[in-house]
Amino acid sequence: MAQQIADRRDIDFVIWEQMKGEELIRYDLYKEFNRKTCDMIITEARKIAINEMLPTLQEGDHVGVRFENGIVKVPDSFHRVHKLLLEGEWGNLQVPPEMGGQGAPGLVATAAVEYFMGANWPLYVYASMGNGTADMIQKYGTDEQKKKYVKRLVSGEWGGTMLLTEANAGTDVGALTTSAIKQADGSYLLTGNKIFITDGEFDLCDNIIHPVLARIEGDPPGTKGISIFIVPKFLVNDDGSLGERNDIVCTGVEEKMGIHASATCSMAMGTKGKCIGYLLGEERQGMKIMFNMMNGARMGTGLQAMAYASAAYMLAVNYARERIQGRDLKDFLNHAAPSVTIINHPDVRRNLLWMKSYVDGMRSFFYYMVSCRTKALLAESQEDRELYNDMFELMTPLIKDYLSVHGHEVCVQAIQVFGGAGYCRDYPVEQYARDCKITSIFEGTSGVQAMDLLGRKLGMKKGQVFVAFLGEIHKIVAQAKNIPGIEALAGKVETVANRLGETAMNLGKTAMSLEYKTAFAHSWPFLDAMGDTIMAWMLLWRAVTASSQLNNGAKKKDEIFYKGQIKTADFFISTVLPLTMGRMESINGKCPAAIEIDDEGFGGI
Repeated sequence: MAQQIADRRDIDFVIWEQMKGEELIRYDLYKEFNRKTCDMIITEARKIAINEMLPTLQEGDHVGVRFENGIVKVPDSFHRVHKLLLEGEWGNLQVPPEMGGQGAPGLVATAAVEYFMGANWPLYVYASMGNGTADMIQKYGTDEQKKKYVKRLVSGEWGGTMLLTEANAGTDVGALTTSAIKQADGSYLLTGNKIFITDGEFDLCDNIIHPVLARIEGDPPGTKGISIFIVPKFLVNDDGSLGERNDIVCTGVEEKMGIHASATCSMAMGTKGKCIGYLLGEERQGMKIMFNMMNGARMGTGLQAMAYASAAYMLAVNYARERIQGRDLKDFLNHAAPSVTIINHPDVRRNLLWMKSYVDGMRSFFYYMVSCRTKALLAESQEDRELYNDMFELMTPLIKDYLSVHGHEVCVQAIQVFGGAGYCRDYPVEQYARDCKITSIFEGTSGVQAMDLLGRKLGMKKGQVFVAFLGEIHKIVAQAKNIPGIEALAGKVETVANRLGETAMNLGKTAMSLEYKTAFAHSWPFLDAMGDTIMAWMLLWRAVTASSQLNNGAKKKDEIFYKGQIKTADFFISTVLPLTMGRMESINGKCPAAIEIDDEGFGGI
């Protein structure tokens, strides 16, 4: 049976075989869950995604959102399905029960969300984006703020946002001009304008709670003077009922390349001088609090890209199995030979396996990150907690950027499999490509993630975290060296990991020298090379797991799947890693041309 959105067998392989999910759900934190209930959750999520959400995907793209008299209206088909998501509490699977969520294991919640995002990301986000807002309030809010807002955000009854970006303060958040003036009752009056606000206004809920970055009058410039405020669309009375309309309004929605059904809003505060906000946490701690949400958003963006890539690949491989075009290469000169499905053509097979290797590697990488977060929560020793937290921190820029860049590339190659048909709206692969492009821009562009990796993450604990990361790769390499059939692949991964370590040291030294600008000009190629190394690690790990199952007498129906894992690892490690080695040679060459070229030398004058 042809799979849609994601390969369920592969998801089960990653959760239960590669990541050993049953070892994680044995803790008391997950006492309400077992393998059977987890499988049921994923199965039901898959049904909802395919049967209810996916049919609204193309309508959402074609119709988009409508801005009418300050109100944003979503596509009509969204209303019924949104209600289903809220009734089933599908938007808060991983949220702790004390906040009103389901408290599901991270790996299981991730599988459900992968299906939801691949089916219709904007529709899912309307039901779930309040979780990030709720989490900030739960961590930093007063008891009164928690009582007023958290559970209604988690339930999806109210929406949540993040008001950060301004026209002249995007990546440079410290340049923001939104101001806050303290009032006698402890509240603040806010004035300012924000742009690119996802779900800043929409007609699926009664209230929207906006966390807003602003500077209190008199506080210092730059990021150190920024505070964060809770600004409700409708003020909330002490008894939880809705009060008067607050002075925060949507002034328009962006016309975008993709994600047309997602409301990307411009927001104005204080046009009548009455935008009331409430300080969240302490004054001048806004950036610290906001980054609590940002790391989760970066993870979510990586998952979004991976879900698009998976869905596009599923469409491409299914099409290749059905589309009849051209004779088999062995019959090329025989004009009487029958035409065959295009999956028989060598270059189509290469392209499909290229896509599969990235989708498989990205899925394992993301679920590994989720397992790190879970293990950090459950670990019994401080040493283990630090290890898993450190792995998570180190690789957050990669989960966000590598998955977004290569997820988009997979969507583009899926169109190639379809040929001219893929460029038309008859098939959703062209929509996935357009929708996916935003993921490399959301939550910090590729360059920002690369600067974070080189400038902050590689040097964590004097480089010891990066060394520990390489150690995790070498553990899998050591296992693979003892398995006949994949030992040669292990040697190749070992070589690229060692070269990555040398390159990181070289680039790090350059970043601390007078040539620091040259180092940062090579920071994104380094991020990409590190991502390739992680893919090789994940795919080799898959091959080790699959080989073990084959050697232990796998069921006949699983043999093809496991052998496919080994071939996928072979393809990536043997065909992509040589390019990665070349990229690292380029980085180590430290070409300064991008820094030394005159501004006028770029041309166009």
